[in-house]
Amino acid sequence: MNTLNSKNINILDLPDEILLIIFHKLHMIEMFYSLVNVNQRFDRLVLDPFCIHHLDLTIEPFLNDNSPANNAIFNRIRREILPRINHKVNKLTIESLSMACILDTIDFTALTSLRLDNFQSEILLQHLTGDTILFRLLTNQITQIQVNTVDNIREISEGNELNILSLILSIGKYLTDVTFTHWWHNQGITFSFFNLTSTTCVSSSLTKLIILVQTFDDCLYLLDGRLKYLSILIISIIKINDSSSNIDNTKKLPKLKYFSLSSSCYTYCYNNRIVPLLRRMSNIEELTLFLSILRNESTYIVGTQLYNDFLVYMPRLNKFTFSIHTQINNNDIDIDLPSANDILNSFTKIGYRQVDLYADDKLTNSTGYCHVYSLPYHFDNFMFMTNRFPGGIFNTVRLLVMLDVHPFENDLFKIISQNFPLLQRLSIDNREPQKTKQHSSTIITFPHLYKLDVRKAHIDYAVEFLFDKNISLPRLTYLFIEYDTLATITEGFTNDAARRTCAQIKTLLITEPIVRPENFLSYFSSL
Repeated sequence: MNTLNSKNINILDLPDEILLIIFHKLHMIEMFYSLVNVNQRFDRLVLDPFCIHHLDLTIEPFLNDNSPANNAIFNRIRREILPRINHKVNKLTIESLSMACILDTIDFTALTSLRLDNFQSEILLQHLTGDTILFRLLTNQITQIQVNTVDNIREISEGNELNILSLILSIGKYLTDVTFTHWWHNQGITFSFFNLTSTTCVSSSLTKLIILVQTFDDCLYLLDGRLKYLSILIISIIKINDSSSNIDNTKKLPKLKYFSLSSSCYTYCYNNRIVPLLRRMSNIEELTLFLSILRNESTYIVGTQLYNDFLVYMPRLNKFTFSIHTQINNNDIDIDLPSANDILNSFTKIGYRQVDLYADDKLTNSTGYCHVYSLPYHFDNFMFMTNRFPGGIFNTVRLLVMLDVHPFENDLFKIISQNFPLLQRLSIDNREPQKTKQHSSTIITFPHLYKLDVRKAHIDYAVEFLFDKNISLPRLTYLFIEYDTLATITEGFTNDAARRTCAQIKTLLITEPIVRPENFLSYFSSL
């Protein structure tokens, strides 16, 4: 008998509300396989339309191989459970490994929303062509789709990702909402629309598009009229560069109501590319900008400049969310920099009071930094933090990049651990040694940090993070570091100071020596 404690209270004695809380802690595949057909009550709870209207059948981590046991689990779900609920499912999330078993055998008559995760382009193209259930779903009923493709650059035919997007838009007669991202595995690059025909990626029904692209021209391409009813565009651009293309960046965009532009890489093209685009959006109601801007022989971008540049052209704007980082390089001229109060006042004057910032009040090596952002902070990333960071609450941030020519001290990392409670990835770019070697008596903990990059950091920061007497990193599994730094702080992979942390590492990116020392693998025992 299954019991909850020593008093022999049976799980069946629990009310439905408590059982549902317990059941929802399980992955849907696990819940189906373990609980359906146990008894009528479990069936009623697990197969209730409220619980299964969004069916998440991503296989990982339960069926990540082709073992007979795993195949038996999924075959039972496909044969005995899905035929009982397929008419109740409104949203379906699947991945490549489960596609054939599900969409090639089960017809979901009420399905309107579909998410396809971690597909190789070649495989997805096969399901989009021919007489397949996916083809029929897109043609007849799907209104919302999210597609994430990931390819090995050596195994994919060039242009397949664009064929997929074009096919989806042409097949999906009722599509109003599309999210599309594509990555080359371990390459960090996505696709571009450059040199495509004017008939590619056309839709007469699409109103919302979320997409990751390579260049700013791709953004202009999508806004040139081929998506004529588009009112919401959320676009992330790998790099905003100048261009010699002749794509029009002057025509008004009266149907666009919400626009979000994100790019983490620095760009010189604020004045000549970004500003003209924003001035086209005369009916925009919500605007989101996440930008890092380089300026030569100039000063920081402040609120009054944003107003004069494009906000004055947006009379219907009622919400402006932003994170704007400016790096200035003044080698030949002397410019007075605005103080933090001056910058805050510039936003107050144009009606934005929920703003915070940090900025250099003088240049170092002819360079200065300013980061100004709306509150509450909205973004997943926090780019190019310097020592002037004022603190605050940043519950949304998962990636933090730190960059400065002045050293980061232990106290700042303590503040970061408190202000960024859900931080998962950290990159430190700072070649300056720490001035204070004395660390806090209290160990700093980053409970969710799994990836650390100190390749461009002074050796002091490797000591700070990898010695467990300084900082605790219970979930760290990815480490990017120079080999010489690693060999030095571990004394040739012999000392115990960093052994506990290094033993957790499953992925290590280093500049490899010709021959690894004998005790290298024992030091990194999880590789």
